[in-house]
Amino acid sequence: MEFEVEKVLDNGLGRVGTIRTAHGEIKTPAFIAVGTHGYVRFISAADLHKLGAQAMLSNGFHLRRESQAIAEAGGLADWSPIDQLNQNQRPDGQPTVPWQGPTLTDSGGFQVMSLGSGLGKVVSMERERGVTNTAHKERLARVEEQGVSFIDPFDSEPDFIGPEESMQIQCRIGADIHMAFDELTSLADTYEYNIEAIERTERWALRSLQEHLKHRDDLGYRQNLYAVLQGGRWEDLRRKTAQNLAKMQIDGVGFDGFGLGGAFLKEDLGEILRWCNEELPMEKPRHLLGLSHPDDILIGAEMGADTFDCVAPMREARHGKIYTHDGNLNLRKFAGAGELLEAGCDCATCRAGWTKGSLRAMWRSGDAEKKRQYYNLASIHNLRFIVRLTEEIREAMRKDEFQQYKKDFLRKYYGSVTEV
Repeated sequence: MEFEVEKVLDNGLGRVGTIRTAHGEIKTPAFIAVGTHGYVRFISAADLHKLGAQAMLSNGFHLRRESQAIAEAGGLADWSPIDQLNQNQRPDGQPTVPWQGPTLTDSGGFQVMSLGSGLGKVVSMERERGVTNTAHKERLARVEEQGVSFIDPFDSEPDFIGPEESMQIQCRIGADIHMAFDELTSLADTYEYNIEAIERTERWALRSLQEHLKHRDDLGYRQNLYAVLQGGRWEDLRRKTAQNLAKMQIDGVGFDGFGLGGAFLKEDLGEILRWCNEELPMEKPRHLLGLSHPDDILIGAEMGADTFDCVAPMREARHGKIYTHDGNLNLRKFAGAGELLEAGCDCATCRAGWTKGSLRAMWRSGDAEKKRQYYNLASIHNLRFIVRLTEEIREAMRKDEFQQYKKDFLRKYYGSVTEV
């Protein structure tokens, strides 16, 4: 993998660049479409290309049992779920054609802890109640030095994933970019526990790198590994782990890039990214995990994140939330409306003339085929909106117009929000 930095903002962090992988280029900043099971729900690979998606991120945890079949097919870019489903269409009705472009996978660390313990719900409840500590021994997913033991939510059987298992799974899946196995802490965890978790994550990072080096060429092309930074909301922890992971090597080989993760309050995002990226090497790419709201992407790009991923654009589309430059729309309020989702939008849905009212009718219909069509059309619109945002950020950075672009976009988007 190569990463070329083409332009840097005056703050020394935000930049325009190009990531070159075995399966193609990613022009950055870029939003990565999430295809959890090896495809993006309700959007075909052809539609993804048409709307400007440059890469797809799949889930190492959810694909672990298909990983051997994926390896036998030559890797994620050449594998299709149809091989496993033995039918002519995906479960959501779209033709099953592999995404033939750059791919990423996550380590499964978030899934084994959150799915096993209901971590997201726990964090939300703890914040509401003002709890400042989490009793880890009460979580269904048990973090140990070797890895994470958990109960599989799909078959209720005990299972285990550690750094070695995660790397073996990801190398069989064969994405161009993998994430090292890490421990995600919660907002409720103490400073002391974050120290413990970071030290363990760094040990896991070294083990991940060691195992990855054994298998990164198994499918006949180079697969790459990003270390993942944790550290919660504490500057000293973030800076120190960034320094440690940046210099971590085995026989002169270090990480190919870095994933920026962790639990933190939204208002802290910019500062946390600044702390991390001031310490990380300029010549390696950085991926911001799991965020897609426009203000998050604008802050992330300004503070040095190169790529982003999140399921929100497609998931929120399925629930009737439509993205526009004037704020998000709730389709429930637009029965019979004859306007396009957004005037001037260049997505395939708007160019085909679909209106708010027609899409609402399909969405609220009891007809499964009409609802499926709605999911496709709305998902295309929302994903194109976020992809276009990163395209516009990239162009504004090139022209030295980023600050004005950010100011104008945020004023319009958040100044007249119908529903956020």
